[in-house]
Amino acid sequence: MRAAAPEGFLVLPWPGGAGVSGPEEEAREDLLMRSGALLGVTLICVLLLRRWIAGGVCRCSVRLDGKTVLITGANTGIGKETGRDLARRGARVVMACRDLTRAEQAAEEIRRSTGNGNVVIRHLDLASVYSVRQFAKDFLDSEDRLDILINNAGVMMCPRWLTEDGFETQLAVNHLGHFLLTNLLLPMLKSSAPSRVVTVSSMAHRGGRIDFDDLFFSRRPYNSLESYRQSKLANVLFSRELAQRLRDSGVSSFCLHPGVIRTELVRHVKAWFPLMGALLSLPSLLFMKTPSQGSQTTVFCAVTPGLEGKSGRYFSDCAEQEAAPEGRDDAVARKLWEESSRLVGLKDTC
Repeated sequence: MRAAAPEGFLVLPWPGGAGVSGPEEEAREDLLMRSGALLGVTLICVLLLRRWIAGGVCRCSVRLDGKTVLITGANTGIGKETGRDLARRGARVVMACRDLTRAEQAAEEIRRSTGNGNVVIRHLDLASVYSVRQFAKDFLDSEDRLDILINNAGVMMCPRWLTEDGFETQLAVNHLGHFLLTNLLLPMLKSSAPSRVVTVSSMAHRGGRIDFDDLFFSRRPYNSLESYRQSKLANVLFSRELAQRLRDSGVSSFCLHPGVIRTELVRHVKAWFPLMGALLSLPSLLFMKTPSQGSQTTVFCAVTPGLEGKSGRYFSDCAEQEAAPEGRDDAVARKLWEESSRLVGLKDTC
């Protein structure tokens, strides 16, 4: 029966409205309810997954007023976020970077966001022994202290490039450059004690091998991943041996895995494997840490009180973790130290 409405309008019953029911309508409502529940559960799972991926957080509130921090590769990624955190704590932050234009842009951003104007940039090319030596000389001549050295800069899975010194680039930048830099700055680190050296490695050190007979892939086919693993294992072994040599000096050494992070470091991976790069672009938003999250373990090792007794140890997600067996080989660590000293022309070491 048609229902009459005021002013001549005709009102018809709404399909599926009150008094209208049937198997199809009930099935549709059931489907909507199930879909809504599934969407809700999915969102909750994604949020929990993101929280888990974010990992540990450095909750230490220590101030660094009057302290000087040196960070390599601080113009982008976790190096930049580490600099921001330590500047916020009041430290004088020295950003050692190869690209001074980008470094100044990053430094200005950090100054503005933290209100700390004591953030400076200096040129450093870790692929050049000459540049590392010149940087260290200028730093020792112009700075009066060094409380925290963060060996952060790195390259990942690049093509087989040789540096001006004839070194394979990944081992040169990730290990040899930092090895030389740390040794040259040790006098100031010791005079500023208690001080710390924090070296950013990677879980990729697991399965790595130091091939002393062919460190630079001169005789064997070059494998970018194998080279990267070798360089990251070298980071772990260097940090461990440094701690041994600096025992009772007041200088502590720590090594860490920052996590899998969305940074420019993976640009060469995409070049080697374009399809993988395309497939990872969207998932990376969900399954990789942000640079800020990735910097947390570096900051933890740099500022947390009471870590001196754990010098030489390996950290991940703001907690001590056990390095792979190959990263705990003291004989290989000593041999790597000696070979690294020879390669960079370092005669007097700690």
